[in-house]
Amino acid sequence: MAVSGRDRAYDYLRNTVLADPAAQGTFLNEQDIADRIGVSRTPIREALLMLSAEELVRLVPKRGAYIPELTAGELRELIELRGVLERFAAERVLAAGTAPVDELREALADQRGKDDRTFIEADTRFHTILVRAAGNGTLARTYETLRARQVVSGMVALQGASDRREAVLTEHEAIVTALAAGDPGPARDAITAHLDATLRAQLAIR
Repeated sequence: MAVSGRDRAYDYLRNTVLADPAAQGTFLNEQDIADRIGVSRTPIREALLMLSAEELVRLVPKRGAYIPELTAGELRELIELRGVLERFAAERVLAAGTAPVDELREALADQRGKDDRTFIEADTRFHTILVRAAGNGTLARTYETLRARQVVSGMVALQGASDRREAVLTEHEAIVTALAAGDPGPARDAITAHLDATLRAQLAIR
């Protein structure tokens, strides 16, 4: 099935443009975006309306679409929501005996030796694997809506602590180890410790 111009624009804006920390605090150029992906400005505007409804952009009269910076409060809220979803997913996969340990180890290996952006993309994939494994489509779709904010906030965390990359790998390893052991308590604790450390790194430069 062919992908509509609006859907192409939406995917590009949400997963590429809005996931770039450098875009925060700037206005989008509709014509530039249209030229990049080969569509007219109408699909771009339709996609921006969708993103505005998700509060990822602000439509300012006579100025266009503005990409707001993530505030400290928004970073805290994002981490809180991620914690709820990821801990639930961990409990669900352990109860069902479907913890995706091998997939998580592969995703963790993919993070090593990468540039910051690729590292954070792999980081997001690591967590998404766990959430999807819970087998709850609504949960997975809800988590997916956080992707743009997750990538941006992840980049912010790397900027906030020089040793954050190695710390993330260690924290991810702890999550995998706990899941492999099959005990929900340590798995919840490992997820919480990882997200708390991520938030501290993010807030260090806010």
